Amino acid sequence: MSTTTPDMATFEQPTPQARILVVDDESIIRLDLRERLSELGYSVVGEAADGHMAVALTRRLDPDLVLMDIKMPKMDGITAARVLQEERIAPIVLLTAFSDRELVEDAREAGVLGYISKPFREADLVPTLEVAIARFAELKAIELENVNLKEALETRRLVDRAKGMLMDSQGLTEAAAFRRIQKLAMDRRKPIKEIAEAIILANEIT
Repeated sequence: MSTTTPDMATFEQPTPQARILVVDDESIIRLDLRERLSELGYSVVGEAADGHMAVALTRRLDPDLVLMDIKMPKMDGITAARVLQEERIAPIVLLTAFSDRELVEDAREAGVLGYISKPFREADLVPTLEVAIARFAELKAIELENVNLKEALETRRLVDRAKGMLMDSQGLTEAAAFRRIQKLAMDRRKPIKEIAEAIILANEIT
């Protein structure tokens, strides 16, 4: 391995751009991703070449998102994603050159929030990354309100339904719809679940 291209490195850029950890066993792909992400306004805070390194760097750097290849030595991307999601550190978006349905299902069960196929296009990066970041923020907010997993899942179901109604009726994006629900909950000092139920009820009445 070349000593001029480290497998672990930290790159600092100004906030408030989302801070991304890039994980791929091929240094040329990491370089390409770092350049493209930087051009798009993201801050690439580190790189890793395998799943073990990805887990260690994620714990240390606390990035806003981990963009990670599936097929890697030592620990693959799905296994690393499973470890990171159990710790709820950051959302995971997987890079894959495979379209195997079983592989995608394994990734979904591991808590992965997005997929980008190789060879990737810049047009695919921004929406996939932004949706993953937004959905992870939603999950964290819901989990803060609900320690009980069953209650959290029910709240998520209601919030998803309420978001869909706001998106249809007010032309909001998914992230904007969730922010509307979250703001209503804060302004009225009510749980997110109650606000979602109220939106659903109001929509059904009208």
